Amino acid sequence: MAKLFTFAFVCILLSGCSTGGSESASQEVQQYSIAQFMNNTNVRGGSFSHDRTKLLVSSDKRGIFNAYEIKLGTGAAIPLTASDSSSVFALSYFPSDDRFLFQMDDNGNEIFHLFVQDQSGQVTELTPDANARAMFLGWADDRNSFFFAYSKRDPRLMDVYEMDVATLTMQLLYQNDNAFELGPISPDKKQIVLAKPINTNDNQLFVHNLETGITTEVSNARAAFRATDFSKDGGELYYLTDAGAEFQYLMKYNFASGERQQLRSMDWDISYAYFSQQGNYQVIGANVDGSTQVKVVEVASGKEIAFPDFGTADVNAVEISDDESLMRFYVESSATPGDLYVYDLKHGGTTKLTNNLNPEINPEDLVLAEVVRFPSFDSLAIPAIYYRPKVADANNKVPALVWVHGGPGGQSRQTYNPLVQYLVNQGYAVLAVNNRGSSGYGKTFYQMDDRNHGEKDLQDCVFGKHWLAEQDYIDPEKIGIIGGSYGGFMVMRALTAEPDAFEVGVNIFGVTNWLRTLKNIPPWWESFKDALYTEMGNPYEDSLRLYEISPLFHADNITKPVMVLQGAQDPRVLQVESDEIVEAARQKGVPVEYVLFPDEGHGFVKKENQIEAYSKIAQFLDVHLKKKPALLN
Repeated sequence: MAKLFTFAFVCILLSGCSTGGSESASQEVQQYSIAQFMNNTNVRGGSFSHDRTKLLVSSDKRGIFNAYEIKLGTGAAIPLTASDSSSVFALSYFPSDDRFLFQMDDNGNEIFHLFVQDQSGQVTELTPDANARAMFLGWADDRNSFFFAYSKRDPRLMDVYEMDVATLTMQLLYQNDNAFELGPISPDKKQIVLAKPINTNDNQLFVHNLETGITTEVSNARAAFRATDFSKDGGELYYLTDAGAEFQYLMKYNFASGERQQLRSMDWDISYAYFSQQGNYQVIGANVDGSTQVKVVEVASGKEIAFPDFGTADVNAVEISDDESLMRFYVESSATPGDLYVYDLKHGGTTKLTNNLNPEINPEDLVLAEVVRFPSFDSLAIPAIYYRPKVADANNKVPALVWVHGGPGGQSRQTYNPLVQYLVNQGYAVLAVNNRGSSGYGKTFYQMDDRNHGEKDLQDCVFGKHWLAEQDYIDPEKIGIIGGSYGGFMVMRALTAEPDAFEVGVNIFGVTNWLRTLKNIPPWWESFKDALYTEMGNPYEDSLRLYEISPLFHADNITKPVMVLQGAQDPRVLQVESDEIVEAARQKGVPVEYVLFPDEGHGFVKKENQIEAYSKIAQFLDVHLKKKPALLN
């Protein structure tokens, strides 16, 4: 406990530490139901039609994702598909007509197939092999064909195919015998970028000439390398790397001379950089302390496009029409779901096309997250995204949750999360910890959990709990932990390795037996299986350590109430993982609630299921953290 008393002193030494604003006065807010929060509309994508009169998007307006067209003139959203089971994810309009591509899997099993729907509504499946996975890679530069990866030859290997727009016939472009990860294809279709992961950060980057068969390595150090785009003449490759640096920066490689040139860097990761179709604009995105910063640069002049002022919200997901007259983007914050906008590049002017926040919800009742930092057990500053309920003050202490993201290697970001906002609205403070091993804070920080999972990164979460307990508006006896996927593992690891740290745990499809999970990874993960083993451990060679960190084998230590949520179709974390930990916890006699969805995978996408899952999470926390009486059924 002595560590707790050093917080104020350590924060003097560490830049960016925060006390969470304990001096703020509380505010009354209206409480909303989870159904109201889930009645927001989630819109994704936005492919311009050939005549630039509409955008193709995915929307869950009907409770499940379907394809919609949004009219640019009116903002009217018209459904194009009507699936009531598996989600439809729209990909792109065809370049010269109103046909469009979309992908579907089977209720979350992640074996995606590609489909085309024509102007009459007729749907044709393009990749019908039942157990083969397909992935859209983009349009050819001449727009007469598109590229896709397809594992029909071997479920572990994603070969590259080209499909003709006019005939919808496909031909093999590259046979991927070595399970490379796939990158961009050059405008002349002569070169393809390939990558071979070494670990979850470092990789080798190659360019393979499809005509000569010659493969050239672009990477020149043990570091991360990721191709982003070719120049329009195909003579240069743009890529990101962290070679010799903490953060990713933008480089250019000239094939003829072999010269490398650094183009842009910052004190954060540059996440992407790509050109518009005609090459007149470059879009550059950066991950800045858990938020997105986007620049759109006019290549000839070097000038940036001036976005309107959206206050605390971020601009992201930028796409420019093929004729470079229009640009679509989303505006999102931690307190507002992303809305779709279109900007006229020729004449100026911005049009808002969606209003995705449920009109029943007053945005003033929602909480804008702040970035805080707290010292961990070794004085390392740990960043976190923090949501403080508006009703909280020293006279109205609230319960709190440590939120753990997925991964390993993920990041909690300043984006809208309806479950988080719902819990905060119900009076729970939420600290989304970006423990060591999280991306976005430099490669040294990112690699700190390698072969150390469930140990030092878990202590970061425990010390996040200590930070919460020191806030004078938090009830220190009512702090729980919640997370999904890798975050779900961290929940169960906390309940088994630090059984007194948290009062409750909510495990959303989390790994509980690493030996099984690592032996049963999906076949389409073949390209980075070895890299995953390098980080986590090889289940055939490092079984002792993996046994030690697997919560299932230490379930006798569970003493606190636990809730487990799982999708039966999950190919990453198998249902048996949750079945076994639930049974083991029940044998201990602790309160256990298990919620299983037969029609979900690794992540719940159906609104009906989300409403059930999130409402049950809140009810569980109300009983076991707030100590309210259980509701009678």
